[in-house]
Amino acid sequence: MRKLITAALLAATALVPAAAQAQGRGELRRDRQEIREEQRELRRAYRYGDREDIRDARRDLREARREYREDLRDYRQNDWRRNDWRRNDWRDYRQRNRALYAGGNWRAPFGYNSFRPGVRIGAPYYTQRYWISDPYRYHLPRPVGFQRWVRHYDDLLLVDTRRGVVVDVIRGFYW
Repeated sequence: MRKLITAALLAATALVPAAAQAQGRGELRRDRQEIREEQRELRRAYRYGDREDIRDARRDLREARREYREDLRDYRQNDWRRNDWRRNDWRDYRQRNRALYAGGNWRAPFGYNSFRPGVRIGAPYYTQRYWISDPYRYHLPRPVGFQRWVRHYDDLLLVDTRRGVVVDVIRGFYW
């Protein structure tokens, strides 16, 4: 009986990240549906309403789009942190394969800065020259959308290349 209960608890905890991810996707789907409904309302207001109806419909559509962007940003940022076991996977792999993570004599034409997540950085810091072309080699998760793993001296930055925002930082990644 004890083995059965233990197996059931293990199975339930294994499904928690998948359930959280599904809930996030469902929320995004509902937000997209709300945007479509607000767009229909705006078209109706243009066709049959007055200025106040149009103004209200525009405001509602703007708010629905803003909520969708916030939820999408949170979903993308938390996707990497949600799977914490993957984050620790590269650490174990690094201990066994020290030569792969040997930094070598790597220098950039700019000085070292200690970046934090959420900071906007300049384009020279994340040009294609500094991208990690094969994150799987280091057991890192796949970047989402316009995100790229970028080397900055011994640190590794996950950068949204469209906006130049640091999404995540791994300090002392290279030996």
